[in-house]
This record gives sequence, structure tokens and C-alpha cells, in this order.
Amino acid sequence: MDEILKTPAPTDTLLAELQRASTTLEGAAPLEILKWAVEQYAPNFAMATAFGPEGMTMIYMLSQFSPETPIFNLDTGYQFQETLDLRDKVKSRYGMDVRLAKPELNVAQYEELNGGPVYKSNPSKCCYDRKLSLLEKIASELQCWSSAIRRDQSPDRATAPIVGWDNKFGLIKVSPLANSTKADIWKMITDNDIPYNPLHDQGYPSIGCWPCTRKISLGEDDRAGRWSGTTKTECGLHSMDENES
Repeated sequence: MDEILKTPAPTDTLLAELQRASTTLEGAAPLEILKWAVEQYAPNFAMATAFGPEGMTMIYMLSQFSPETPIFNLDTGYQFQETLDLRDKVKSRYGMDVRLAKPELNVAQYEELNGGPVYKSNPSKCCYDRKLSLLEKIASELQCWSSAIRRDQSPDRATAPIVGWDNKFGLIKVSPLANSTKADIWKMITDNDIPYNPLHDQGYPSIGCWPCTRKISLGEDDRAGRWSGTTKTECGLHSMDENES
């Protein structure tokens, strides 16, 4: 991602173009949307992944037509080992290297600086320091990034466009899986033998950092295990509120 020009602040013309593209792609298949994004923005395009089932399906799709696409993981230092192990599986299966973007301070240094685990006292600050700030740096090198969010995952994600302007990070954002369902994703995984996190088989449908993720009980929402016991529902990467972090 060397010598990549940052997308300027959006003009009304650009916003209108993104709206038209989003409307046109509303009924398109995820693979078609992903191919469109690569054709439009490569090499100034990258994918972010937390190695969730959605992300793993997108990595599989990219491996079929654009394996050179930069992919990065925001490695907070608190990820489950099972999550990190998927990076090696992606390399062995598809020959694709996922970049691990890490904070300047390791976990021990960060907690010492802040007098203990920040995820206990201020989880939003922890998310910003260990995750969002990393994407801010990466975004400065890109024109467009792709996420693996689905609209049916949470009320905050329900209004996500297929293509839109990401106010928080100052670049274009494409969400090829916005209209996909959980069943769609797992069918693709099963049909194509796509590797996935074994924790999903142990009661963790949504997996983030280990201190802020728990198993869910029968009947709970898939994201109920994230920041359980707090009002927090998003790390801030995909919040429609650009001030949330």
C-alpha cells in the first residue's frame, strides 16, 4: 500500500455517484459487488477482517479473482488464539498474507500506562486505542475499504449502504455482504469448505477480544455476548454515529 493517494473530502458529486452505485448494486451478489470494488479502486482498496465467518467468505471470494488484494486484521493484543490461528489457515489454503496491524504499545505496556485493564474501566477507550486508531492510520493510505458486515446483525448496521462514504475514517466503504443472511454465509462456508473459527461451534456466534466476549445462551441475540453487561454494542468501526468510539 505504498504511494497511495488519500481520497479527498467528499463532494456532492462524489456522494451522488456513491449513492447511484449503491442503488445499482443493491440486488447484486456479494461476489459481483466485491469484483466491482476491486475494479473501481484497486490498488487503493483493501479489506479489513476479524476472521469472522463473513470475513472468511470474503477472503475466499478474493482468492478466486484477486488474491493480491491487501487484507488487514486489527490485532488488539486481546484476540483469541483461535482467531489468530485463522491467519495461518488463510496462508496455507489460499496463499494470501493477512497483515496484522498492531498498536505501538503491547498489552502489558498499555495496561501499565493506564493503571490496569482499560477494557474494564472504559471499554470504548480501549476499543479506540487498540483498534480504531489503527484503522485511522490505514485509512490514510487508502481510497476505499471493504467490511464484512450484514444489515441483519444489529440495528446500527441495518442502514448500512452497499457503497457509501465513511465519515469516521474519511474514505469510501463497500459492504458486499450487507444483504446476506447468517444462513447465506454458513451455506457458502459449507459448500466451499471455508475454514472458520472453532469457537463458533462452542457458543460464540460473534467473536471479538476475549475479555469482552462471552458465550451466549439459547434464545439470545448473536451479539449478546459482546460487551455483555454494558450498553455498548459496537467497537465503533461500523457505527453510523461518527462520534462513537
